[in-house]
Amino acid sequence: MLGRAFINENPGMDPAPTVETIKRTTKIYPYTQGGFGTSIATLLEGQVRSDPLAEIPETVFVEASGKAFNTIPPNDIGFYELLNELVQEQPVGSTGIELMGELAAIGIAKDGKFAPVARLRRILDEAVAVGNAASRTLGMGASPTEGFRYYDDESAWWNMLFAGGFEFTNPPPNVTADGIKPFPNKGARQLHSRTSMFYTATCITPAMCMRLTGVGSQYLIANVDSDGAPFDGAKTYRVRLPKDIPAARFWSLNLYDNQTRSLLQTEQIYPRAGSQEYPSPAAEAEADGSTVVYISPTRPDDVAPGNWIQTDPERGWFVILRLYSPLQPFFDKTWRPGEIEPAS
Repeated sequence: MLGRAFINENPGMDPAPTVETIKRTTKIYPYTQGGFGTSIATLLEGQVRSDPLAEIPETVFVEASGKAFNTIPPNDIGFYELLNELVQEQPVGSTGIELMGELAAIGIAKDGKFAPVARLRRILDEAVAVGNAASRTLGMGASPTEGFRYYDDESAWWNMLFAGGFEFTNPPPNVTADGIKPFPNKGARQLHSRTSMFYTATCITPAMCMRLTGVGSQYLIANVDSDGAPFDGAKTYRVRLPKDIPAARFWSLNLYDNQTRSLLQTEQIYPRAGSQEYPSPAAEAEADGSTVVYISPTRPDDVAPGNWIQTDPERGWFVILRLYSPLQPFFDKTWRPGEIEPAS
């Protein structure tokens, strides 16, 4: 489960009130049938038994700010060993029987011992390497798969979700003056879209892929510059965002590490430029209302701190333009970000 809270409506961009609300209202404890969260209708229908209410313990919050931890799955036999740990930890029925059957076919089963012989270990090692390479190709998007490009073949900006929506089946419906206009049902899971999403990111929600203005968030990804070359952490780039960036709440341009898909780690607290003052200075607009952001290892002369994102000369990166409470010009594409151009 993942949650996100906004703080840009708090006076002075102070995160403390939001943190206090989360700690005061969040309760996490084991579910019991018939307990809190069970609808009265299911009880009356006799579909579930009414167990005694659970003892609700005090929720313990772990402060993770400033902590380093690895969220990348292994790319060798350790991947399957991790899967086995998860299967052993979770109760029977928590994962679909189809997937559990696939795992059982290679020796991963509840209350069983995963001990593949040497030949199977070699096969699984190779399978992980091939699967990781295929997933990285879809997820890193240097040549976005058909249906991923948001504008045209001349633009590097793309988004994998519009091919199949948040459930990776059909594109999100159009929202028109005449009502909701769904696309024809393809009747198939868009696996290329799902693989791209979950190799690059961690979770999905309808709020990330719907064509409603002023609701949720929208993202555009770029992995190559205007010449089609992957981004080099040792070089300097610039991108111009035309005036009236279509985000009612705020916008943010964030850099991510190609290997970890996490925020790029540099001397900056957060590798981002955006419209809000927190957690770094807001970007300043040009006289014509556009915003120019520089991306480089060191800040160029005469560039305001809020208009610069630092890179690591030793690492490649990709960028995501994040629009919170997106507006109609994003959806009808009358507003379009510039391409990221080499500046040196």
